[in-house]
Amino acid sequence: MPFVLDNSVVAGWFLESQATPYTEAIAVRLADDTALVPALWELELVNVLRTACLRQRMAAQQAQAVLQRIAVLPIEVDRHPVPRSELLALALRFGLSSYDANYLELALRKQLPVATQDEALRSAAIAAGVGCVEGGAAAT
Repeated sequence: MPFVLDNSVVAGWFLESQATPYTEAIAVRLADDTALVPALWELELVNVLRTACLRQRMAAQQAQAVLQRIAVLPIEVDRHPVPRSELLALALRFGLSSYDANYLELALRKQLPVATQDEALRSAAIAAGVGCVEGGAAAT
């Protein structure tokens, strides 16, 4: 079953400080599944890599290699325009950042669980009824 993939999970695939058994389980799940991400995800990913380079956690060449590896994964970028008013409403209702509200909106629109390490987004996905991906299985 497809799922919405938060950048907090993806960061664990290439940053040791973010790696957990959960991030590994989601990586394994992608071998047989598809993840959806909002367009914002691309900017977040590049910013995480940029920050890792600036903090000397990886070299620029390694960051470029990460982008190349991620580009071949079954991750689909959803470019559906979302009204700002809807994002604000979700952010306020669930106590989320506007960025996390974007992931929740996608999950609600597609009726898919969310794979995330972010506790606020996890709680919001459960409260909203789409649930979260738990070690490879959706929990609601």
